[in-house]
Amino acid sequence: MTDLIDRLRALQRRDLPVHGGRTLAYVYDSGDPEVDRVAREAVAAYAASNALDPTAFPSLLQMENELVGFACGLVDAPPSAVGTVTSGGTESILLAVQAARDSRPEVLRPRMVLPATAHAAFHKAAHYFGVEPVLVPVGPDFRADPRAMAEAIDDRTVLVVASAPSYAHGVVDPVTEIAAAAAARGVRCHVDACIGGWVLPYAARLGREVPPWSFSVEGVTSLSVDTHKYAYAPKGTSVLLHRDAALRKPQLFASAAWPGYTMLNATTQSTRSGGPVAGTWAVVQHLGDAGYLDLAGRAFAAVDAIVGCLGREPALQLVAPPDSTLVTFSTDGSCDPFTVTDELVSRGWYVQPQLSHGDGGPSVHLSVSAGTLPHVDDFAAVLHASVAAAQAAGPVAVDPGVVAFIEALDPTALGDDDFDGLLAASGLVGASADGDLELPTRMAEVNAMLDVASPAMREALLVAFLDRLQRPVR
Repeated sequence: MTDLIDRLRALQRRDLPVHGGRTLAYVYDSGDPEVDRVAREAVAAYAASNALDPTAFPSLLQMENELVGFACGLVDAPPSAVGTVTSGGTESILLAVQAARDSRPEVLRPRMVLPATAHAAFHKAAHYFGVEPVLVPVGPDFRADPRAMAEAIDDRTVLVVASAPSYAHGVVDPVTEIAAAAAARGVRCHVDACIGGWVLPYAARLGREVPPWSFSVEGVTSLSVDTHKYAYAPKGTSVLLHRDAALRKPQLFASAAWPGYTMLNATTQSTRSGGPVAGTWAVVQHLGDAGYLDLAGRAFAAVDAIVGCLGREPALQLVAPPDSTLVTFSTDGSCDPFTVTDELVSRGWYVQPQLSHGDGGPSVHLSVSAGTLPHVDDFAAVLHASVAAAQAAGPVAVDPGVVAFIEALDPTALGDDDFDGLLAASGLVGASADGDLELPTRMAEVNAMLDVASPAMREALLVAFLDRLQRPVR
């Protein structure tokens, strides 16, 4: 047993750190070791429990209902509201789209109206459920254009979407106008508050300016809030809320069309581990309202400090003033975001590069949490050194001939051998001495090459990359 745990720890040393406040993507760190202890013990206690049947594990049903109740209190939900605990924001979004589609069976080719900044999970839902995404350009402030959104609604529209905030830029869409336009046409309106749902209510209580976004807005019919983000709960839980039970009903699934037990599910999953549910419930009970208010204050203090750091670097520009806890910045011509990212990562700060999209160039994304606050002075020093190093190296350039070659390629006409060659040429994968795949330690050149590729080529290359990564170890 000791050898096994030692091996696990050795494997984990290759991963990004989940504590210490310096991983500004994928994880959300409260900075409180007691929160982590409570979560671990609760997850372990319920790891073998199964939320498939609420009558078999009524304790999980009780915990889920209490979590939904806490979330309802945060987002101004009316007494009629109901909710479901899911595995994460993507599942919450999938179910919101599925429920909207199935609420309108007479619409043979359903559509949903999305701002261009809506999360990719809506495109995943479109792919899975056959709901056509109608993409509406956003304004220069990266917020959805409510007039254009309204004009995009037609008789086939089953859902209209707004973000609170959008992931890429951290701004809250004009939910009031968007929801009103949807309601005027009798269409559902979902607010993706996966990032902001657990922190924006506290931002308002802390005196920060927050645009209306919750169920207090007439016309909002559903809302998703991730508990494994700013509720600082274990991965993976989220809450999907509907304004009333009738709106949720199409989400529920039952099947007696086989000889086994009659299947009954509230989510896309059947078997669901009780561990994440118990871990989330325990953290929420441990922190409570006062604890979350304090953590939100710490997270926003870190956001303000980081925005100040960016303002002291002439080579960097804030892409949009953050409405929540997401900060995005770009660079001037003296350096590029991809090299700045590499330099930050090499100095112990993990940040997320974002590729060009539409008329917008590449940028760097930070998801700031409460655990970052004690380290903002270190971030300021590291950011300054990283920018200087990136300027000394100069912006990454892709050879014009390579650009022309990539632009001429049709990803649908390429075979496995072609993708293997492209992956090797891009630097995404290499071979180690023993023949195993070897990942690059610096990504600036790879990201620069992906940045000049079309979205379709990016998708195809990264699908091929994931396919090569996930192969059996025998």
